[in-house]
Amino acid sequence: MKNIKIILLGVFGLILSGCQEDEPDLDVIVAPSNLQVSVELVGADADNPNGDGSGTVNLIATADDAISYQFVYNGNREAIPSGSKTYNFSTTGLNNYTVAVIAVGSAGLSTSYLLDLEVFASYSAPEDLLQMLVADGTRTWRIKAESGGHFGLGPVGGNIPAEWYSATANEKSATGMYDDRYIFNSDGSFTHITNSVNDDPAVDTSGTIFGRVNLVDELGAHNEEVNGSDIENYPYADYSNQWTLSAPDGLETLSLGGTAFLGYYTGGDHNYRIFSRTANEMILTTADGNNEFNWWFILTADDEGIVQEPSSVDVTYTNLIWSDDFDVDGTPNAANWTYDIGAGGWGNNESQYYTNSTDNAVVSDGTLKIIAKAETFSGSDYTSARLKSQGLFDFTYGRVDIRAKLPQAAGTWPALWMLGSNFETVGWPASGEIDIMEHVGNNLNVVQSAIHTPSSFGNTINKGETTATNVASEFHIYSVNWSENEISFLIDDVIFYTYNPGVKDDQAWPFDESQFLIMNIAMGGTLGGTIDAAFTEDIMEIDYVRVYQ
Repeated sequence: MKNIKIILLGVFGLILSGCQEDEPDLDVIVAPSNLQVSVELVGADADNPNGDGSGTVNLIATADDAISYQFVYNGNREAIPSGSKTYNFSTTGLNNYTVAVIAVGSAGLSTSYLLDLEVFASYSAPEDLLQMLVADGTRTWRIKAESGGHFGLGPVGGNIPAEWYSATANEKSATGMYDDRYIFNSDGSFTHITNSVNDDPAVDTSGTIFGRVNLVDELGAHNEEVNGSDIENYPYADYSNQWTLSAPDGLETLSLGGTAFLGYYTGGDHNYRIFSRTANEMILTTADGNNEFNWWFILTADDEGIVQEPSSVDVTYTNLIWSDDFDVDGTPNAANWTYDIGAGGWGNNESQYYTNSTDNAVVSDGTLKIIAKAETFSGSDYTSARLKSQGLFDFTYGRVDIRAKLPQAAGTWPALWMLGSNFETVGWPASGEIDIMEHVGNNLNVVQSAIHTPSSFGNTINKGETTATNVASEFHIYSVNWSENEISFLIDDVIFYTYNPGVKDDQAWPFDESQFLIMNIAMGGTLGGTIDAAFTEDIMEIDYVRVYQ
């Protein structure tokens, strides 16, 4: 770490003369003096005098008699009362930048200095990240209010959902946060629309924003009542600033210039680490700050049709390594399948009791039939089956195709999924879970796929869904394509969701270990919902399961 201290000594006096001896004494007004700017080029050392390539520069200004500080770069003036400012310069190569540092005192008197910085940046944002943010130039982003955990607070280094506070769906609807829209323009400019509801150019589009009480000092006075540490519905007009990308410590980071921000105004430098991202969604955490806590945000594209999921998988697997075509009537093949037995749904508040009876799982006429029934059994009102290949077959990387026809009754919750084979050793969610297909009869024909990891599990944040036709009367092929870089989900060979987190550590990517297969019908529970009072029986019919590498 290299620190450069630049010291400017300057005194500007204002002389006041009284015209009558009996006038009261006036306080002497002086400009700030002894302006000092400490400059840290992150990662700079004897071998890298211009920084480690991240392009990150930390500035700390101090001066006698200063009330606040301002930093001016590239035409953008920022009021920073603390005097601490971080820049993330993203232009690749060794470049010179000029920053004006201004110490502001009483009566608006100021002392300033022009700071010349020579900074090395080696980071070049990946094309898929740029495409995700900008798309065709009209893409807008918003806080994903409908998702639990879209806004939260947790310790530095914590996980999502945020550990200390995690907003429920639409919890902050009265604050002025949810109607904001954000545009990352290809020229590096950032646009914040503070009231997206009114798009008539002839009408005032000024809206309101949401943030901590320090936005009063940094953005201006207000008349709104403070609610705890927050100010809700703070009047604020649309504005523009700059955005840049960098990767300090290898972590993709989105930085906004000036007082620009996303979702909730926290103050300070608005740098956001991209914790995970897909083509249409990203999870962000504040990257600067106090070493005590981080704010979390989930942003989703407001125009998901602009950036499509990848049209093809990144790795094509064609070698069939394992299959079951269910061509022998009777009990499912014991060499391929075993069972989970019991009630309660393993934390999902389900209503069925899983059995190993052929009344609930049987092969006939070329298909496996998993049957959910309304019947009293061991204290439960329903029975069903959950088949798994645990201890019999697992694999690492490859493609799974399952051709199936789904139940449709209200309250049914069929699933085709996978779980890490180290589940019994490390537990869930450390083992990782890949949900190939989930469907509920209460939302007929809407099919969901999801990823569960230590960083994202409780609120099912990493997921995608699509609408298929006639899932209960026709067979469809539900697939997952799992490589060492990404996991794609498909119906009838069409991708509708790809999971590809920016950082692939054990928190976001526990998918370098083998997984086994699971197939079941649950009844009710956290996703299945209300069960039809007239329910008697429904079936998931599976034609084949095939695994390729």
